[in-house]
Amino acid sequence: MEENRDIDTAAENAAEAEEEAPDIEMTENPEAETDDDDAAASEYNDTASQYSDLEDALAEANEKYVRLFAEYDNYRKRTSKEKIETYGNATAKCVEGILPVMDSFERSVESECTDENYKNGMLMIFNQLKDVLTKLGVEEVESLGAEFDPKVHNAISQQESTDYESNHVCAVYQKGYKLGDKLIRPAMVAVAI
Repeated sequence: MEENRDIDTAAENAAEAEEEAPDIEMTENPEAETDDDDAAASEYNDTASQYSDLEDALAEANEKYVRLFAEYDNYRKRTSKEKIETYGNATAKCVEGILPVMDSFERSVESECTDENYKNGMLMIFNQLKDVLTKLGVEEVESLGAEFDPKVHNAISQQESTDYESNHVCAVYQKGYKLGDKLIRPAMVAVAI
């Protein structure tokens, strides 16, 4: 009887093993593994594709940003330059209108006057006007004794002179002025021959 029990137990174990065997075969099925690998590879490829698309979109957005920043920077520089030029042109135009008054003041200060108080008052006003022009950056063009420069001098005559070398300014009829590098009015001069 013990043998039958051992046989029955062995048969039961074999039956249990058979029931478990199909489960093991299903989990180790090569087709199922291939499907899982294909799904994982497909998911990886989809993720990689999305990542690549996002990188491209980021690169495009970054390029647009850099171009927009460069355009804005150029605009800012251009408008700043235009403002400076506009201010310089407006100042030059204003100074150009004041220069005839300056010439008249200078002639009146140099003229003979019997009333010393009046002359001193005119001289004070003239010096105030010169100070205002100096603060604006207006400078007198170097003329008397300087070599003739057609860029800043307007020669209206030639004179023989023993005091000055040839091609040098020997007389100034009207002073010239410049604002920074910009010539406002050339000096009217006579040039020695």
